[in-house]
Amino acid sequence: METEALLLEARESVEAARTYRRELQQRLKGLQLARQQIKESAALTRDVLEQHFNDLKGTLRKLLDERLVSLLQEVDGIEEESIKPLDECRKLIEQGVGTADELLREGETVIHGVTGEESDKLCSFTKKALHIQLDSLPEVPSLVDVPCLSAQLDDSLLTVVRNQIFNHGTIASRPPIQIEELIEKPGGIIVKWCKVDEDFVPQDYRLQYRKSTAGHFEDVYVGSDTEFIVLHIDPNVDYQFRVCARGDGRQEWSPWSVSQTGRSTLVPHEWTPGFEGYSLSSRRNIALRNDSQVGGVLYSRAPTYYCGQTLTFRIETVGQPDKKDSIGVCVAQQNGADSLQRDKAVCVSTNGAVFVNGKEMTNQLPAVTSGSAVTFDIEAVNLGPSNNNNEGGNFKLRVTIGSNNREVVFDWVLDQSCGSLYFGCSFSYPGWKVLVF
Repeated sequence: METEALLLEARESVEAARTYRRELQQRLKGLQLARQQIKESAALTRDVLEQHFNDLKGTLRKLLDERLVSLLQEVDGIEEESIKPLDECRKLIEQGVGTADELLREGETVIHGVTGEESDKLCSFTKKALHIQLDSLPEVPSLVDVPCLSAQLDDSLLTVVRNQIFNHGTIASRPPIQIEELIEKPGGIIVKWCKVDEDFVPQDYRLQYRKSTAGHFEDVYVGSDTEFIVLHIDPNVDYQFRVCARGDGRQEWSPWSVSQTGRSTLVPHEWTPGFEGYSLSSRRNIALRNDSQVGGVLYSRAPTYYCGQTLTFRIETVGQPDKKDSIGVCVAQQNGADSLQRDKAVCVSTNGAVFVNGKEMTNQLPAVTSGSAVTFDIEAVNLGPSNNNNEGGNFKLRVTIGSNNREVVFDWVLDQSCGSLYFGCSFSYPGWKVLVF
């Protein structure tokens, strides 16, 4: 017996050691991932810094060259404008000097060669000299009246630029915002995030996503909310999400959060195609009541709503309301029905009235408007006594319908169990557009 006890204890120790080793190996993997994140983010940060400062140097060099060219052109313009009247004055003076030289030569010739018979030459020379106006001199500007160019360069620019450069850029070891939770939805994923830096005051958030096989992230949301549902998600495909924020009064965005990978395994909700009264989007998750006179209920393509999920109808656009309008869920499709206000269905009318099995409840929700989201949350409560797999018994569902911050909660009793439900809508007038997810 003692040997068996020791053997049992030894086996337990071996199993404990095996579990301990497995846990340590998992922690080693976690450490490796952490180390990899540090190394990769550091390498990426170096690349970003080098690229940014190289771009800055190129831009600054270009701006300085452009400013130099502009100032040199200004010097050229002032020089040309100032020299032009001086050149014109010089030409006038040189012309006067030439005239004076010619008059000197002629006068000296006349004076030295004058005789009694040549008095007419003296008279002609004198008249010519009087005509030239030898006492008329052009005005030459003094040096203080002409430009004396110089460059005025403020050395304080270097101080300002130096201070700006020394304070330009910071290194953040941790992003101020991180993704908190990814929740799968039929055809979508709800992304929730929160700030992890208590000193950071966010003004706006920016959410991006991409398929794991894609190269670039795409903006999907910018705003002040801390959660967003990303639609048009293909089922069983990995997507990566990341978020950043802009501080209060700032223009630049914070560093990106650590990217998180999520997927939706739930089948996307789709409306039934081919119904004459409604036009569908390419993914069949948006239905638009068109101008067709054909009315009735547009159902889901299949019973894809399961208890425990949240079914959301978002009203994209509105038309004229009617008391027979309905948005809700039902046990089965019923061809020919003009509304979900019938047996084995629960629904909300566009005026906010709630119907259970065709009967209007006392409690009422606000009327739906453009942008309203109507949500259905259904949980199984209990099964009543039954035979043959619950046929003929009571099947109770706890239904919560929410709209515009109001909720109505009630029990929906059915005569048989149902693992999944259809959803549907009906509108009497065109213009209503509903997105389901």
